[in-house]
Parts: sequence; structure tokens; C-alpha cells
Amino acid sequence: MTDRELLRTGLNEYLSEVSDKTIDNLLKFSELLLEKNKVMNLTAITDPTEVVTRHFLDCAALAPHMPQGGRVLDVGTGAGFPGMPLAILCPQTEFVLLDALRKRIDFLNEVIEVLGLTNVTAVHARAEDFAKENRASFDMTVSRAVADLRTLSELAVPMVKTGGVFLAMKAADCAEEVQGAAHAFEVLGIGEPETLRYTVPHDGVERALVRLPKISETPAQYPRRFKKIQTSPL
Repeated sequence: MTDRELLRTGLNEYLSEVSDKTIDNLLKFSELLLEKNKVMNLTAITDPTEVVTRHFLDCAALAPHMPQGGRVLDVGTGAGFPGMPLAILCPQTEFVLLDALRKRIDFLNEVIEVLGLTNVTAVHARAEDFAKENRASFDMTVSRAVADLRTLSELAVPMVKTGGVFLAMKAADCAEEVQGAAHAFEVLGIGEPETLRYTVPHDGVERALVRLPKISETPAQYPRRFKKIQTSPL
């Protein structure tokens, strides 16, 4: 199968309808990513087919959960995952891609301009600083960052509205990590966590989405400075 066929058949497992333009934009994003990766460390994956399977089809698992007409924040977006593929797949949802490294944000702004995307903004800021002006302003936060759930939750949950959700992408065997974050969830205003398992199409890797509903307001002292979060996690 060609990369285009892999992408289309894989996406059809998540979404009932995917336009040719959407496929074109994803493949163009892959092209831009791999070209920029030659001069800047954006991804360890350098094969175009693996970009489709291990990046795009993994991130697309979140697409059915996106709030149509709502606002979504991708915390620690890195090279744009999962936020950029989701913005391409879900044009009715507004996305903000947040990262502390200016070079990554400059790259993502190039992608946004080349693809002509109007529902996504890339912002250069640390999450704990961005939270000061953007508390409880998003319907959902998402993250594919490798940090522990206690750390991720403290950074991401304060920016979710009460009644909203934080979706964290994790390895399939994350049960212990979820249990270990129980105190953090309680402090931050998160209700009962739900782990949704899935298998990435054409890749076969088992992954998990940890769904964390925000049921009450996060206390004003969170998030703390990142060094404090690291040295003294909730």
C-alpha cells in the first residue's frame, strides 16, 4: 500500500469521512517535518511510512473525542503531536499548540502558513506561564509528552474548564502510573480517570488514552513553577 492508502484506510477506523484535502495536508505536513528534521531534531522517525503509522494514525485516535466548535490546547506539542494532525482532521475545532522551545514553534508556524490552516495557533511559552492568563479557558487539553501523569496533569488541568477533559496519550501499560497520580487528580479537581485502549492501525502497537474529566476548579496555586513540580510532584 502507498502512504496515501495507509493513511486513508487507517483514518477510516476513526472517522467516517476524510477528504482528499485532509490527506494532502497530512502528507504535506510529513514532508515539511522530515525536511526540517534534517537540520533540527524534531522526530526520531525519519521514514515517511512510519510518520503515517507511528505519528499520524496514533494521534488520530483522539479525533473522535474532539469538541466540535470547542477549544483544545496541546501541552508540550513538540513537533506538533498530537495537535497538528488533529487540527488538520478536525477543522471545526480550534487548537492552540504550546511549546517552550522557540525553534519548534517557528517550524509549526511555517506548517500553518504553508497549509493555510485557520483553526490552529502555535504559541511559544512554558505551560506554567501560559496558565496565568489562560486558566479554565479550554474545553480540552491534550498531551503526548513523555512526562509522568502527575507532572502533566498539574501543567494541563488548570487550563481546562470545569466540565472539560484532559486527554493524555500513554503506553498501554500505564495502569500503575494512573494509580500513582490519584492524589494529584484529587488536588487538581479531576474526577474518576478512564483508560481507553486502542491499537494503532497498520502498526499494531497497543496504546492508551487516559481520559481525565475536570469536575471542580483547580486551586489557584497550581500549576507551580516547573522546577518545583519536578522536585516535589503532587
